[in-house]
Amino acid sequence: MEIRIDNLTGTEIIALISEHLQSMFEQSPPESVHALDLDKLRSPEITFWSAWEHGELLGCGALKDLGDHHGEIKSMRTSGRHLRKGVASAMLAHILKEAVQQGYVRLSLETGSTEGFEAARKLYERFGFEACSPFADYIEDPYSVFMTKAL
Repeated sequence: MEIRIDNLTGTEIIALISEHLQSMFEQSPPESVHALDLDKLRSPEITFWSAWEHGELLGCGALKDLGDHHGEIKSMRTSGRHLRKGVASAMLAHILKEAVQQGYVRLSLETGSTEGFEAARKLYERFGFEACSPFADYIEDPYSVFMTKAL
């Protein structure tokens, strides 16, 4: 598996982000969807990676700089054809390694609270993330779970 910085212009990644957004809106009310669209993912404070194998897109993930050595994990998504193959674990490990190298001292994230997000919450817990209060511009929301990890 090769994980590389992605400029979000390829047809495969555009389709995966579209699938990601559609899934988020199917599982949460619109006011509780915090997934970013392509334009927002291209912001300078976000580094976006995609995972590939044999020319096929496996998944993606991003790191948003919140300032003060604090980062937020965004847009973690595995292609439906590659679920349960370790793609998300590899991407999360990559983001954690990059965050340490870039001098971050804390990473946080927001994920869903419903059953459809259970696998994601368990993944983050396995990597040492713990529940926390809303951070950055987030507010309490019954459809959100906030997690954080000191690096």
